[in-house]
Amino acid sequence: MLVSSISEVMVKMENSELMQQIFIRNDERERLFYPCLVISFCMSVLLVFVWVESSNEYNGFDWVIFIGTGLWFFWSIVLLSFLGILAAYTSLLLVLGFLLLWEGIELYLHWCHKILILLVIVICSFFFWILFTYWKDRWLTVGLSLQVFAPYIHLSSIAMMVILSWPLAFYLIHLEGEARIRRYQMTCNERKRNKRCNVLTKLRALQVAIGLPFFLILLCLYLLPLGNFSACVQEKNKLAPKPYFFGHRGAPMLGPENTIMSFEKAVEHGAYGLESDVHISYDHVPFLMHDSDLRRTTNIKEVLPNASLTHPSLFDWDFLSTLNAGKWFSHAPIKPFFGMKPLSEADRERAGNQKIPKLTELLELAQKEKKFVIFDLYGPAPNHSLRALYVHHVVSTILDSQIEQRLIFWLPGFEREYVKKKAPGFQQVSRLHSVERLTKENITRINVDYKNLFYNGMREYRAANISINLYLVNEPWLFSLAWCSRIPSVTTDNIQVLNEMTQPSYFMTPKYYLFVWILMDILSAIFIVAIFYFHWWKESKKEKLLKSTSIHTESLSTSLRTRESKNQGPSCISIDPVSRVTEIPWTHAALSPALTKNVRKYPDSNRVSVVPMKKASKSEPVSKTIKTPVPGKDDIRHLVPTLKASESIQAPVRESAREATFQSSSAMKANGTFSSIDVSHPQKQTERPPNTKSSEESLPVFTTSSPSSSS
Repeated sequence: MLVSSISEVMVKMENSELMQQIFIRNDERERLFYPCLVISFCMSVLLVFVWVESSNEYNGFDWVIFIGTGLWFFWSIVLLSFLGILAAYTSLLLVLGFLLLWEGIELYLHWCHKILILLVIVICSFFFWILFTYWKDRWLTVGLSLQVFAPYIHLSSIAMMVILSWPLAFYLIHLEGEARIRRYQMTCNERKRNKRCNVLTKLRALQVAIGLPFFLILLCLYLLPLGNFSACVQEKNKLAPKPYFFGHRGAPMLGPENTIMSFEKAVEHGAYGLESDVHISYDHVPFLMHDSDLRRTTNIKEVLPNASLTHPSLFDWDFLSTLNAGKWFSHAPIKPFFGMKPLSEADRERAGNQKIPKLTELLELAQKEKKFVIFDLYGPAPNHSLRALYVHHVVSTILDSQIEQRLIFWLPGFEREYVKKKAPGFQQVSRLHSVERLTKENITRINVDYKNLFYNGMREYRAANISINLYLVNEPWLFSLAWCSRIPSVTTDNIQVLNEMTQPSYFMTPKYYLFVWILMDILSAIFIVAIFYFHWWKESKKEKLLKSTSIHTESLSTSLRTRESKNQGPSCISIDPVSRVTEIPWTHAALSPALTKNVRKYPDSNRVSVVPMKKASKSEPVSKTIKTPVPGKDDIRHLVPTLKASESIQAPVRESAREATFQSSSAMKANGTFSSIDVSHPQKQTERPPNTKSSEESLPVFTTSSPSSSS
């Protein structure tokens, strides 16, 4: 019967170990998605940040998509929304996972979430490939934004570290408390045996691995301003004058681009110069148009649908002058700029009647208002009659308009020597070239993309007295950076907003930044120390409570053992004090006291074995199972006191075990058939599978042995 019960227990233990291995494998598979979730979160948030900082390029992005699809829409906002949804999804999933792990619950993701996480990583990887392959200059935009927002990101990062210190302090102090409790439980022999590699060493290593990076990052943040550079942190008396504005195709947020209305709106808002684009008609009339076809800014689809993709230089001016160049702006359901203010009724009516203007009309307006003119000159189609002489023709047209030559900023780089000779009064403007080349060509103005401001603020050109005009600057933060970097002029679509700025955004003096920096460091250090102290105090209070409970239990066990030894004299029953309190107060081990040091690993925590003494002169003992006699009330002896929590749970089972133990020991002591009793220690038993229920859980089994001769 005993052999069969042991075999059943062994089979159950093997099954439980097999199930445990399956669970462990599943846990390992689930944990593979933890880093995937973190990676998807980081990639999606970084993409959102890059695209938000690229808001200055939204209109250009929409125009590129229009060239490929022929449909005008706010594709930039669609992409921003899509990336924002990805970032919000991964952020929410990461926060929920963190809260579950905080409560000690394993994170088991549904297969839908697993697929979506992998899909987010693939999508983000695709966009990053595009950024690194075709839009490398977008990273320069991110770098410029960091130059502006660096002080604010620095202060926000310190505040974030204070928030993160709460869970970090809780975890580190918890590990420290667990290490102390384990050290308190260990005996001297266990400490010597596990001196090289034990649980305490692992806990210390985990504390260092988590806490050291946190404090290193915090220290770097405290010292970051010593090496931080931001153009917007400077003294007020050193701030350069406000940059001048060149209206990009006029004021395209107030009127249809490259129309007289748009240029007049730019003049009304204080434009320093007017920027435009010039094409030449088939009959040699220079006119203003940006695109390489007429689809976007005219009604060519209504008038001549088959010719909507034809190059503008292949149309006569008589036909071009009949096209409407304003209804796409005033009556279209989708405006050219996202967030553009609605037009008044008068402006809407005026915009709806705009036509394609000639270059001479722009020159007349510039001469009247004394505004500078800068333009890009596009060559005609290959079969155009002025394909090789269009520069000469445009120069002659400008000179014939009687405009002051100093008001012309000549930007085209081809045939510059002819232009210098024909119109020496034109101000020569170059693209971005080396300082040596510009000096050699006697050019003192350059027109460059704003992203080049990333390279040391273009100080080399400013030191050589070369005037810089940046294009295309629409966002206030970017204009503020240009202002603080001493840029003389910018080309913008958003002249009505930038013109109202009286000082750079995000501007601060070094003394103010120093004050905020020191104050933030002191306050954050105080808060972090207070948070760590609070968690340490809470953990030490819990540890004191556990130790006091352990001391009380040991003293009570010792007093009971002394009293019983006085009443009964020497006994062969071994009663040991309760072991020290376990690591966690809510484990089963804390509810079951230790009865003896001689422990046998039975799966049932209520089985007691009585083992006979072996005699060298006699043969192997024979085991038999003795049924537990029903004890009387007078024979009951309480061996070991238990905790209050365990008395209510295990009282009936232990009372029967105690009565049976001392009834049997009293009956057999005179015969000398056994010498000691081994009681299974609850802390050292293997955990019984929860589905095994038998009578062994309620009835103790005693095993006695005797020599073969006496049997």
